[in-house]
Amino acid sequence: MSDVRVTVQRDSEREERVVTTGTTAADLFQGERSIVAARVAGELKDLAYEVADGDAVEPVEITSEDGLNILRHSTAHVMAQAVQELFPEAKLGIGPPIKDGFYYDFDVETPFHPDDLKRIEKKMQEIQKRGQKFARRAVSDDAAREELADEPYKLELIGLKGSAADAAEGASAEVGAGELTIYDNLDAKTGELCWKDLCRGPHLPSTRAIPAFKLMRSAAAYWRGSEKNKQLQRIYGTAWPTKDELKAHLEFLVEAEKRDHRKLGAELDLFSVPEDIGSGLAVFHPRGGIIRRVMEDYSRRRHEESGYEFVYTPHATKGKLFEKSGHLDWYADGMYPPMQLDEGIDYYLKPMNCPMHNLIFDARGRSYRELPLRLFEFGTVYRYEKSGVVHGLTRARGFTQDDAHIYCTREQMADELDATLTFVLDLLRDYGLTDFYLELSTKDPEKFVGSDETWDEATEVLRKVAEKQGLPLVPDPGGAAFYGPKISVQTKDAIGRTWQMSTIQLDFNLPERFDLEYTSADGSKQRPVMIHRALFGSIERFFAVLLEHYAGAFPAWLAPVQATCIPIGDAHVPYLQEFAARAKTKGLRIDVDSSSDRMQKKIRNAQKSKVPFMIIAGDEDVAHGAVSFRYRDGSQKNGIAREEAIAEILDVVERRVQV
Repeated sequence: MSDVRVTVQRDSEREERVVTTGTTAADLFQGERSIVAARVAGELKDLAYEVADGDAVEPVEITSEDGLNILRHSTAHVMAQAVQELFPEAKLGIGPPIKDGFYYDFDVETPFHPDDLKRIEKKMQEIQKRGQKFARRAVSDDAAREELADEPYKLELIGLKGSAADAAEGASAEVGAGELTIYDNLDAKTGELCWKDLCRGPHLPSTRAIPAFKLMRSAAAYWRGSEKNKQLQRIYGTAWPTKDELKAHLEFLVEAEKRDHRKLGAELDLFSVPEDIGSGLAVFHPRGGIIRRVMEDYSRRRHEESGYEFVYTPHATKGKLFEKSGHLDWYADGMYPPMQLDEGIDYYLKPMNCPMHNLIFDARGRSYRELPLRLFEFGTVYRYEKSGVVHGLTRARGFTQDDAHIYCTREQMADELDATLTFVLDLLRDYGLTDFYLELSTKDPEKFVGSDETWDEATEVLRKVAEKQGLPLVPDPGGAAFYGPKISVQTKDAIGRTWQMSTIQLDFNLPERFDLEYTSADGSKQRPVMIHRALFGSIERFFAVLLEHYAGAFPAWLAPVQATCIPIGDAHVPYLQEFAARAKTKGLRIDVDSSSDRMQKKIRNAQKSKVPFMIIAGDEDVAHGAVSFRYRDGSQKNGIAREEAIAEILDVVERRVQV
């Protein structure tokens, strides 16, 4: 035995300790049940790790991001063990942690049935109660191949060790660039091997340390995310530090399902994605079209007030344009295949608008007096997303960007970025989103054009602009597009989910590629700086975010029908039709329900349609030239003069508030 000197690091506090050889991280944090792993020299370690002289050891709480990932990855292992105990023929794929949960892929002859998931979850509970120990051991590649000879997918992963491909679809949770390790699940009493899996780790000390979990669903998934590979069966689950947190998460999922924009889109007759048109290609129905038009009209007005000029570009172009911009080098896989026209010339559906805006800038000579030049377009683009990731309006193959490209001088750059970010945030607030943070995406060292100096300058300018907003700023290392760094605006919706909204990208490179110039005050030719800016991101996606944020109950200014008039009897229909006609002259969207349904059913129908206001009239209202005013929350005011009712609706619409 000899002394070992270690430092225990907790946030800003450091504690020097002298321990003996063989001391583990678990010994350092004995009795602290919330600690599930340790970080040593930046690397995550199991609590069984034996500390070495000079180590700086940091505890990892189960509630931290790393702690949750370790919990969920450990639970994925328990699920895989349960599957193989119940279905011995099942072959193992991969089982990484994901946001709020985990999954594991299996090669089985018959897809899993919901009843199978119940059996698997029960078996997992048995394994959890046994308190099996997770034990790590290093193995050579050859030894791993020998041990896992019956697991073809694990053998493939061993062959990928250290390659760029090992990051695909969570494979990095299994192998990495370093040594291979296998985790054994050992019986708590006898130490006998119960199950094993190829894994980088770390894991919880034992299965008993898993507090709360639930299996959610199964689905088909291609091995390593490629449609060229075999389709496996994936089981999704979730795991949490406490049963209360699990319960809260399940309640959240119920609420999120109610708000699913695909479900609401059908219920409210807003949009559809017809099979006859194709996956990821939506059509908007009349009511959805109203919402979209109002969104676009308000955005147009705000842009005009802020000095933007509207342009229009075609949906297809010769491929040479995207060769010039560099997009074919970087994004060809995400573009639709070319169409060969004009004796073999490749034409592409456009995946972005910026190259065409550059041609508009370059159509004639430009003076410094014209800058900043702000070009804006509602431009429809087409990107070939894989079928497995297409999701309603939030991940589509055809969508319309509210795209702007701003050309300015180097001296104008910082002020223009500042004004652009302020404009973006203010406009998002107008649509009812208020909880923001910013993300700064920096250069991907493997995927960029231009000099390091230019990137450093652009990144620092964006950082300073972002910091001026006084919002949290989160780094996104390597997340930038190939042509420049970006700020993205992240917002939380009504139930706390985070959505990426607007992006602002600073670009010194495309002006160079397109040889864009302006004449400066001294008569010399100068290169403009280019700012890419999408506010909604895409209209379709923003539509979906607002639909889920408001759960379909749009504020009156966005609602497709702002008020429904409900007659108590047929005799009152003409009176309300006259009221609706007067309201429409003020620009309001008013319907009259003249169907044969009873009044109470008409009210229920209006409630299901999430109409902000109901205008009800009977004999007494007609006699006094009044209406009864019913709000979406069920409250009601009676005997309101017709002009007063119209004025109240107008006031709510003009103030863009929710009622």
